Amino acid sequence: MNVREPAHQVSPRARHLWLLHSLVGFVLLAGGSFLLARWIGRSEWGWVPEWFAGSWWVLPALVVVISLPLLVAEPFVRYAVHRWELAGDVVYARSGCLTREWVFVPVSRIQTVDKSQGWFERMLRLATLEIRTASHAGSSTVKGLDHQVAAALADELARRAEELRDDAT
Repeated sequence: MNVREPAHQVSPRARHLWLLHSLVGFVLLAGGSFLLARWIGRSEWGWVPEWFAGSWWVLPALVVVISLPLLVAEPFVRYAVHRWELAGDVVYARSGCLTREWVFVPVSRIQTVDKSQGWFERMLRLATLEIRTASHAGSSTVKGLDHQVAAALADELARRAEELRDDAT
């Protein structure tokens, strides 16, 4: 089966959001490796090799050299693959860089539609839309939507789900 791409990309500002998340993670990773390597390198434990005690800074340097390019590239790759679409009576979302995930959520099965914003999302006027069904496997989350797009989509999904429930009775 050949599955087509959903029609809409998330907001271009999502790249900034994911870059901020990556930078926070990078600072924690680099800072943690620096503190750990310095603590172990300056200790006088017998199991620490002499070469490490004199060159403890190599570990955090390696962490920076290896992780920085990956952390900077990840938001742009993620932006390229994250897509969504409301087609007929199905919400269709695709995500994932290494492992692709396609989720089809029938509007008739939607129980709740929630819109949320974290600190960075509020700062960048973005939102996350969580579409929930009775089954966890049928639920979907679309991150990086423009706040107004997320609000309009949430209203449209709620309206369509209500209409479909009324038609079924």
